Amino acid sequence: MTATLPEPTLDQPGPPSSEPPRPRDPRWARPAFLGLLALTALLYLWDLGASGWANQFYAAAVQAGAHSWKAMFFGSSDSANFITVDKPPASLWVMELSARVFGVNSWSILVPQALEGVAAVAVVYAAVRRRLSAGPALVAGAALALTPVAALMFRFDNPDALLALLLALAGYAVQRAQERAGTRWLVLASACIGLAFLTKTLQAFLVLPAFGLVYLLFAPTGLWRRVRQLLLALVVLVVSSGWWVAVVELTPAQYRPYIGGSQHNDFLELTFGYNGFGRITGSETGSVGGGGGGGGSTGMWGATGITRLFGSEMGGQIAWLLPAAFLLLLAGVWWTWRAPRADALRATLLLWGGALVTTFLVFSFMAGIFHPYYNVALAPYLAVLVGLGAGLVWERRGQWAASGVAAVVVAVTGVWSYVLLDRSADWLPWLRWTVLLLALAATLVLAFGPLVGRRLWAAAAAAAVLASLAGPAAYSLQTAGTAHSGSLPSAGPSVQGGFGGGMGGGFGGPGGGTRGAFPGGTRGGFPGGGGQGSGQGFGQGGFPGGTGTGTGRTGGAGGFTGGTARPGGGMGGGGGAGGLLDGSKPGTALTALLKQGASGYTWVAAAVGSQNAAGYQLASDAPVMAVGGFNGTDPAPTLAQFESLVRAGKIHYFLGGALTMGGGGGGSSTGGSSDSAQIASWVAKTYSSTTVDGVTVYDLTKAKS
Repeated sequence: MTATLPEPTLDQPGPPSSEPPRPRDPRWARPAFLGLLALTALLYLWDLGASGWANQFYAAAVQAGAHSWKAMFFGSSDSANFITVDKPPASLWVMELSARVFGVNSWSILVPQALEGVAAVAVVYAAVRRRLSAGPALVAGAALALTPVAALMFRFDNPDALLALLLALAGYAVQRAQERAGTRWLVLASACIGLAFLTKTLQAFLVLPAFGLVYLLFAPTGLWRRVRQLLLALVVLVVSSGWWVAVVELTPAQYRPYIGGSQHNDFLELTFGYNGFGRITGSETGSVGGGGGGGGSTGMWGATGITRLFGSEMGGQIAWLLPAAFLLLLAGVWWTWRAPRADALRATLLLWGGALVTTFLVFSFMAGIFHPYYNVALAPYLAVLVGLGAGLVWERRGQWAASGVAAVVVAVTGVWSYVLLDRSADWLPWLRWTVLLLALAATLVLAFGPLVGRRLWAAAAAAAVLASLAGPAAYSLQTAGTAHSGSLPSAGPSVQGGFGGGMGGGFGGPGGGTRGAFPGGTRGGFPGGGGQGSGQGFGQGGFPGGTGTGTGRTGGAGGFTGGTARPGGGMGGGGGAGGLLDGSKPGTALTALLKQGASGYTWVAAAVGSQNAAGYQLASDAPVMAVGGFNGTDPAPTLAQFESLVRAGKIHYFLGGALTMGGGGGGSSTGGSSDSAQIASWVAKTYSSTTVDGVTVYDLTKAKS
């Protein structure tokens, strides 16, 4: 009579999976790993202050949170807590704590982002090292560190840096949980995804199908225990992602700031609308416009379809190793297909591969707002798959099948790198030929693996890694050596038909691309705009419904005011006035004016649009009201509310000479509010103006006679 072992409880680990014993690290492994982290830190920290405030929209929120705990908790754009940024505040919390310790400056804001990148590289290394040897783990870590969009976003103050780190940590935790059906690791994964939700809302949940299914199918314990563990993880996910949301929703509106990006002062509306399903369908209420609607069509945010991430706007950011990752994923799954159900290696391949495929498909077909830097979320998944695949090929290097896979992957990667580098034909023209020839030479040796000596095959493998990483490494070095600012930074040099890598943060860059063209748009103008500009960025050309040609003079309501383009494609000079995508840069006279008597007002000034207000706030170190939120299309404040605040002496100045949304602008085309246009019109009719440093300034304490 045989005894039956009891099923483990939730607190006990299950039986071990069929995980092969890991080889001991050679002596060089730890120094090499530490060297990788040191070089990553150098790349991400080098000349970091050159980007200044980077994205002023988030830098101003950090400044607000450094001055006010309430602003920090809610993610307010200003320390007087008028309106929040259009994202939850988790990424801001990290930067704000740094700013409270080291003061509000470029380095205190950006260094935490860089350190998050170093941590992400360490996580990717650890994920691969748990399955294979140190060599493939180093390849994976280097692949992440040298992904151009990672080198960009881990040097920038957008939420995407923390999002990428948290999702990488979640993947590693699920991987550990699958090994022995460990409940604690699964709970940790849920907590990481919950915090990622508080970083960038629903994008964090894209990994849930892959992570949940892999654990349900492959964890080495009974089915019902797996189900109970996943239910517990779901509870943890709801709590970790929902506690802050519950506080916000339960706090009366008069005691908290307006929820930026929503039309009804509701975070759930923001989550499921503007930041949620609206991004998929292209119907974000209050947005500057939608996308192509799928099927390969082209809209404001570029063409959608399966080739989207390989196109001119996206390819140089993320796609260097995408073909290799997909090919190696297929090969790895084939090699492990007959393994036992709980095989850890196969589960790891499907875990990271599922996250990559799911996110890739959503990014490819989403019709709403989509920026190239979003692709940093793919970088950890891609890097792990490249490392795992390279390791599996190395272990099977004496087999014809592995030699064939290696040859195909290296050849495809080399040719694809040539194509990407050729899009910047005038930039390092020798590099694309060097990469191509080196990859083809390595391919010839790898293809005959069983017939060549081990040393020669190893040399060819090293050459293949060098050829595969040379292109993204060059792009990453160029990115680290270039200042970036504004809402739409882009990695690497300018490319034909795509984004540039200049400091302006607008569309197009110095010396390349279709200057001034929005993806899917026309030269010099915003799609649908009435401007006739042919210059760079948005400096010339109209916003939908706009009529100005952008010569530095103040435009009418419903369009952009002018502003000559700056190098790098930013949108606006015009005496320091900012716009939708680039922050204002006030001169010394205007900054001094704003500071004068600032303590007597709740808001030293008001300006339409969060980016526009951010520059004035950072310069004056005093709260500036962002009328209408980021796009100028939020009904915050209404005209009646603004008039009431002015009568109460809460606002000193109104700063014109920027964009005025609503009316004929983005408000009417996307269902957003036109209150900002009404406020601008009322101010212009009611108060006298003067021009300071090229900006139209209305003193709200001095009405026209």
